[in-house]
Formats: sequence, C-alpha cells, structure tokens
Amino acid sequence: MVWLVALLVIAVALVAWFAGLYNGLVNLRNRFRNAFAQIDVQLKRRHDLIPNLVETAKAFLAHERETLEAVIAARNSAEGARTRAAANPGDAQA
Repeated sequence: MVWLVALLVIAVALVAWFAGLYNGLVNLRNRFRNAFAQIDVQLKRRHDLIPNLVETAKAFLAHERETLEAVIAARNSAEGARTRAAANPGDAQA
C-alpha cells in the first residue's frame, strides 16, 4: 500500500512537472512570436515614414541649395581677398 501511494505521488509530481514544462514552452513560444510581431510593427512604421522624410527633404532642397551657393560665394570671396592680400601686403584695400 505504501508503494502504491509513493508511486501515485511520483506520478502526480511527474504530471505536474510536465505540465509546468509545457506551460513554460508555450510561454516562450508566445514571447518569441510577440517579439517578432513587434519587429514587424517597427519595420512597417519605418517604411511608412520614408515618404514623409522624402517630402521633407524636397521641401528643404531649395533652401539648402541657396545656403550652399551663399557659402560657396563667401568662401570664394574670402579666398580672393586672401590672394589679393598676399600679393599686395602693404595695401590696406587689397
């Protein structure tokens, strides 16, 4: 009789252990699927934001072009002034 009770306790413990193991594996599978779903959401969000970024870049393109041309003109003017000053060191107007 003691052997039967011990065997029953061991069987119940094994069933409980397997149930816990199964639940843990199901939990890991669900977390895995959820993690990949979150990655998909972020990739879709990034993909949806690209047209907005392109439109914003197009809007600032003219301003950036004007700014770049102004910087180039200022740099060329400064280089010309430096060249004239190097050629005529005593001339204050150079």
